[in-house]
Parts: sequence; structure tokens; C-alpha cells
Amino acid sequence: MSRSVAVTGIGLVTPVGRTGAEVFDAMCEGRSGLVRPPADHPLAGSADVAAFSPPIDPTSVLPAPETRVVDRYIIMAMAAAEQALADAGIEVGRDVDPFRIAIILSGTGGLATLDAQAVLRSQKGRLGVSPYLLPGMLPNMGAARVAMRHGIQGYSSSIGTACAAGAQSIGEAVRLLRAGEADVVVAGCSEAPLFPTLADTFGNARALARGWDDPTAASRPFDRRRNGLVLGEGAGVFVVERAEHAEARRARRYADIVGWGATNDAHHPTTPRPDGSAAAACMSRAVADAGISPGDVGYVNAHGTSTKLGDVAESTAIRAVFGADAPPVSSTKGVTGHMLGASGVVEAAVSVHAMLRGLLPPTHNLDEPDPACDLDHLREPRPAQVTHVLSNSFGFGGHNVSLIFGRPESAWTRTA
Repeated sequence: MSRSVAVTGIGLVTPVGRTGAEVFDAMCEGRSGLVRPPADHPLAGSADVAAFSPPIDPTSVLPAPETRVVDRYIIMAMAAAEQALADAGIEVGRDVDPFRIAIILSGTGGLATLDAQAVLRSQKGRLGVSPYLLPGMLPNMGAARVAMRHGIQGYSSSIGTACAAGAQSIGEAVRLLRAGEADVVVAGCSEAPLFPTLADTFGNARALARGWDDPTAASRPFDRRRNGLVLGEGAGVFVVERAEHAEARRARRYADIVGWGATNDAHHPTTPRPDGSAAAACMSRAVADAGISPGDVGYVNAHGTSTKLGDVAESTAIRAVFGADAPPVSSTKGVTGHMLGASGVVEAAVSVHAMLRGLLPPTHNLDEPDPACDLDHLREPRPAQVTHVLSNSFGFGGHNVSLIFGRPESAWTRTA
């Protein structure tokens, strides 16, 4: 059985597009999704800047009566999964046995819904709390709802590793497929964090970007003037398959997932290990799992959140793994903001498209690279034919995940 895993479908909901190609183009063109929250939006006053994904008609994925009792993160998860399965050309029961398709769809859950219900309880007492609260906001309900809609009856899970959850969902999908426990996995993450309480906790921790006259300039990974992250919302879902299964049905492949790694800093609840040693070990494990050398990696899509400590720690880790000849690096978050766990899936899609197109995307707003983040930073799109790309995702609690994608070993491949 091949260790490679085929990526055959991608579905996204982001502030700058609904496909990997659209997000990739936004990066290359500097088309930002960062805006000021409207004055009448609950987020106004809690965040100077945010990245909103476009509205989705909830009745496109759920019966109208049920749309009133589910959090936005579930709607986005279902929309991304719908798109990914259609993109892969998979219908459960026709193209795959219902018990041989798994789902790992993660996220923080519907915290905005929980927050709103807590307010109602304080105003109206216990009878103000909806009986539908739990099925409308639990972190597993994105996976559950997608499974119900598409008849997915195999392994089902939701991972809670904060901002690493989306990438780890893809990694765990690789584990399932390599073990022969599934033929297809729907893997991804959805996050809807744009509400005051969550923004306030980030703001009070001095983690949010502040003081920018131009909102599109607020997220600036690796830049000397960066002063915090910008919260964004979105969802990303990959359909991944055993290479043999994809080949048998002549599925067009974006890329193969050839390696992944996961470690923990074991250092601090929110700040990364300064020497980047655990993040470096994570990348090294992914390289070893792929059976390649560090020099085979032609591009790194960094976690790069635009925070003072995080960007330096990641840069230190990348230098430790790749040395003086580290590959070109960029971060997607300059245009999308930080979509928490969903970022890892979106950034994986960008990494795949960079390899497909032979074009490496730049980091938006990287006007003056921080000397402490000394790397080959992409500040303009750069043509390059690469065979392997690496995508990093790191989360609160010290969770580190790295994914490595390679060109498909198949006659049935996607074109850019």
C-alpha cells in the first residue's frame, strides 16, 4: 500500500475567496480581506480590524427551520465540505462505501452562540436558554452535520488543538489512510471567532493589531512594525484518498501528501518556545516521514501570525531545520488574517497551488523584514518549479504540525 495520500478535493470559505486558486491570486495580487468592523457590528470597539468571510445562504446546506439553531461555524463547515466533495467528484455510496469514508472536521466550536445564550440566561433566567444550544455549537457538530448530510458512516472525529487543528486534521487523515482504515477522508476545520468576548481576550492579552490607519496594513507577518494578529473567520476542507483508490477512479489530484509531523513545545499555554526547538523537530519529522532531505523542500508556507514572539520563534525553527540555504518563505495571513484552526487548511491549499503553478506567493505588508526573522522572505511573486512544499501550523498549548505536499505520482493530475 502506498504511503502517499492523494488530495482530490478542496473547499474553502475565506475573506478573499472560495477556492484555493482565488486565495492564491489574492496573495499574489495583494488583495486583502482586512477591514474595519462596521460601526453597527458587535465586534466594533473590540477589534480595530477583522477579516470577514462572505455570507453563506444557510438554506443551501440545511433545512430552513434548522438554520436558526446552528452556529455560523457549522454553516461554513458544511459549505466548505459541500464544495470539497463536489470538487473531488465523490458521492458517498456511489464512489465510496459509506463505512470506508471518514470525517475529521475540527474547530473551536460555536463560542459566539454560547456567549449569546449566556447573555439570555442572565436576562431571562434558565428558561432563556435554548434546548438546541449543544447541537448548535459543540465542536464536533460540524463533523456530525456534514456526516448526516452526506451519509458518512465511517470514523468520525473533531480535534481540539487550537490553531493547529486544521492541519492536524489533515495529518490524522493521512494516518487513517495509511493504516487502511478508510479509503477517503473529509478533513478540515471551521472557525467563527468574530465576536466581542473572544476579541476582548486577545486584545487584553495585547495580541491584536492596533493603531493602523489603513486596516489592510494591520497584519504584517515578519515585518519589523508588526504589533499583533488580525482575527479572521473561515473554513477549509480537503478530500484526501488512498492513492490506489484515487487512481482506480481516475480522480484528478492536486497533490500528494507525502509527509507530516506533530510535536508539542511543552513550554507555556500561549507563548512559543523561544528557541523554536519543538517546531524544528516537527518540521524535521515531516521531512523524514516524506523520505526526502531538507534541500528537497522548495517553499515553506509559514504559520506567520504577525505576533512579535511567534514570528521570531518560527524563523529560528526554520533556520535550524534548513540552515543557511532555507527555502523561500511566506505567510498567507497578511491578506486573510488569522482564521485560527481553519488557517492551516487554507494555507495548505495555497501551498498546493504554489507547486501547481510554479509560482511562489509573497507575504503581504512585509515592507521591512525584521532582522530577527532573517529568511528568504518572498515580497513579490517568484516563479519557481518546486517538487515539495511544507506548510506549518502552530497552536496555543504548544501544538505544532507540519504538512509536506509533493507533486502527484499519477497521470490524473490537476492543472493550475
